[in-house]
Order: sequence, then structure tokens, then C-alpha cells
Amino acid sequence: MIRKLTRTLALALALPLAFAAVAVHAQSYPTKPIRMIVPFPPGGGTDILARLVAQKLTEANHWTVVPDNRGGAGGTIGIAEAARAAPTGYDIVMGQKDNMVVAPWLYKNLSYNPVKDLTAVAHVAYTPVVIVTQANSKFKTLDDVVKAARAAPDTITYGSPGNGTTIHLAGEIFNSAAKIKMRHVPYKGSNAAMMDVLAGNVDLMVSSVPSAMAQIKAGKLRPLAVTSAKRSTSLPETPTVAELGYKGFDVSTWYGIFVPAGTPKDIVATLNTEVNKLLATPKMKAAIIGQGAEPESMTPDQFGALLKTDYEKWKGIVQASGATIE
Repeated sequence: MIRKLTRTLALALALPLAFAAVAVHAQSYPTKPIRMIVPFPPGGGTDILARLVAQKLTEANHWTVVPDNRGGAGGTIGIAEAARAAPTGYDIVMGQKDNMVVAPWLYKNLSYNPVKDLTAVAHVAYTPVVIVTQANSKFKTLDDVVKAARAAPDTITYGSPGNGTTIHLAGEIFNSAAKIKMRHVPYKGSNAAMMDVLAGNVDLMVSSVPSAMAQIKAGKLRPLAVTSAKRSTSLPETPTVAELGYKGFDVSTWYGIFVPAGTPKDIVATLNTEVNKLLATPKMKAAIIGQGAEPESMTPDQFGALLKTDYEKWKGIVQASGATIE
């Protein structure tokens, strides 16, 4: 009887202490700089949005959020590093559809499973893909591209940020929809591809809107079409691929914050709350739209559900395309 009373008393004393420890943990986070892994080189759409979020989190909360570019292999190197990191909340990553739901079905020996090895924290934005060409290009419309590609298959070139990205597959899906064959030229990030399309070394670039927006605004790139179901808020005059006769064509990408699986739920909740606060401010909304993306907040559960749904959806799309990467 005495032993039973002792255990009951110990439990009664332990529970408040456990709750207090959780509360202190939540209140004390973060106590040191947070590294935000950016799985692409500087200058691309992911890098632009990651740096914007890092800057605003730092300003709003007096935190120190430091972007760390870890590009390569279609963004999979950076995601793999995040998946291996300690689940403490001090290593977060700006992931997107490319490396979270497309790459796992393209790469045969990927070292991570996005659904099992990472936890969704906060959705930041989504964006259509845009097909662009040099401002002085002979291609004035998407129909010009299709006619040229049919007349001379495999001679029209298009650049992308790399093999296995949603952007790469958007080009391949358009090849299939239009019954043409353009030649894909992969680069190590959007910036390198952008330089070559501006120089006229490739005919077209298939790009996220944020990556191309500055050059479009500067009048150096001509947008031919966006690949989403509806027009982009940032490019309202640019038609969708579906409008141009390819009904049902809809390829877009999303961006969001992830942490290693096993990261404490209170830290996930704190990060989600602070990111969503930013997304609710007019300045942040304007900044994201100004970069060519569309801000959209979600709870961790909602974002996790989106990850799982798209993960299964893109399995079929990739298999149908026949694309694989060693």
C-alpha cells in the first residue's frame, strides 16, 4: 500500500514538472541561430523566397535565421542534408514540390523518404511555371514554338534548373501534350539557365515565375505562357497553356518549410505560427506576389496532407513520362 501511494505521489509530482519543461522549451526556442538550408544555388525562385522568409523572421522576432545554399542534383542534396540533421529545430529547409514529391520517383537511390524523414512545418507559397524566351527571340507566341518544333524536331532547346525538377517535367509534359520534341538542357540552378537564355544559347527556359520575374520586368525576357490552371497574379497578361488549346494542362509548384522528423511538436508549432503571422501581413503578401508567387498559409497537418497527396499523385505522372535519373 505504501509503495502504491509512493508511486502515485511521484507521478503527481512528475506531471507538472514535465508540462513545465515543455513550456520552458517552447518559450526558450530559439536560443541560437537557425540554419535555413536552401537546396538550390543563389538567384533561383527557392533562394529568393527562402531569403525573404529568413529576413522577415529575423526582423519580426529578433531571431537569427541564416540561409545556407546547398544546391545540386535537382535540390535533393540539400533535402538529404536536412533529413540527416538533428531534430532540434535549428536546421530547417525550404523544400518544394521538385525535391519533395517528384525527385523520389525519378532518382533510383535517393537517401531520404520525404514523408517519413521530414516533417511539414509551414506552407509559404505556390507558383505556376512560366515558359520564357529572350525578348528579341523570333518566337513571339507559344504557337510559334510548336510550329518550329514540329518542322524540326529536337532542334528547339529549353533550359531548366536541373533534371528531375517539376520545371523540367513541365517541359516534358508539354512536349507530350503538343506532340512535339524539344530538347531539354539541364543546368545547376535557375540562374545558370537564365544566363544562357538571355545570351541566346538556348531558345527557351521553363522557369518558376519568381526566378524569371526580374528579367521579365526588365524587358529582357518575353513570357509566352504559364502552366497553371489559371493566370498568374503577377503576369495577368500572360495566357495559360490550357487557354492556348491544351485543355486540362496544369503544372505548378509549391514552397514550404520542413524540419527533420522527430523535431518536437512545440517547435514545429512555434515555427508555423511565426511563418503564418508573416504571411498574413500586407507587406509580406506584396513581397511574395512581387516575386511572382502566391502566398498561402497552412497548419502543419494541412501541409503534411498536401505533401502526402502530391507524393502519391506524382508517382503516376513520373511513371507515365518514363523519366528516370541515375
